[in-house]
Order: sequence, then structure tokens, then C-alpha cells
Amino acid sequence: ATSALNAESPYAKEIGAQIPLGFWDPLDVVGDVDQAEFDRLRYVELKHGRVAMLAVVGYLVTYAGVRFPGAEDIPAGFAALPAVPGMVWAQMVATWALMEAANRDQAETPGVSSSWSGSEFKGDFRNGFLDFGWDKQTDEWKAKKRALELNQGRAAQMGILGLMVHDQLGNINAILPLGPQP
Repeated sequence: ATSALNAESPYAKEIGAQIPLGFWDPLDVVGDVDQAEFDRLRYVELKHGRVAMLAVVGYLVTYAGVRFPGAEDIPAGFAALPAVPGMVWAQMVATWALMEAANRDQAETPGVSSSWSGSEFKGDFRNGFLDFGWDKQTDEWKAKKRALELNQGRAAQMGILGLMVHDQLGNINAILPLGPQP
């Protein structure tokens, strides 16, 4: 028998399995996957969380009226989608593609020096230059910081979902009263 709170799971001690839910997998997505697939799924969750954190900040900043020069007439929220010029969309897609290509563990990339140390975990994009003291910290400290980032990403995913729902319902100004009012 499986349950959403499965303490017997081989992943019950992974980062992200925390109080009060423990290892929470109500749809049994990782029920029969190996460690490599679990690590890939965890990386996808981490990546979605990072994007959601940027999305929440971007939504709130644009809703507050802050714009790049030349984009002052672009509205906030979903109303911005049809207002953004086609060439801006092309630039954004090209930027996303370059970021996807660059932000990978380069240890397995053909042509990269064999001295590349690689990363500690999927989603670790340090390059030996930007470290900010990570390598000097204890494993417990690193685990705590990784768990914090994972949880903040989970919260941001729910946050941007809520902002998008309220934007579509037309009552976003009820939950963000400091923004522009109709």
C-alpha cells in the first residue's frame, strides 16, 4: 500500500522531504524510478522553482509600473502577451535557448577539458569562478540551503499560479492594492 506520506520510500531522506509532510508523492510519480531519474525530476522541480521565483518578482515589479525604457506602454500580466512586439519575442526565445545551452554540467560536453570538476548536484551551475564560499561550508549547511531553495521554489510556483489565476479572474487589484487601479 502506498500513501502520500511514504516514510519507507528510498527517497524519504532526500532533500525536500521535510516536516510536516515528509516525503510527499501523492501521485506516486517516483514509485518505481531509479536514483538517476529521481535526480532528474528533482532538478526539473528546482529549475521550475527558480523560474517561478523570477516570474513572481517580474510580475510584481511590472504590476507596480516599473518598465524598461521604451516599454512604458506595455501593460502588466497577461495583457502584455499580445502587446509585446514579435522581434522582442524572438530575442527572448533566443536568450532562453542560450541560457539552456550554457547552464548545464559541462563535464560531459564534448570538447570540454577533462579537468572540469563538474557539479555537486544537478542544478549546481557554479563554474569555479563564482562560488560565494559554497565549497567552504559544511555538508549540513549545504543541505539546509538546498532545502530552502527547493521550498522557496515550491512556494513561488504556487505564488505565480495564484497571481495568474487572479489576473484571469480580473480581480488582481483586490490582492495587490498598491498597483495601478482601474
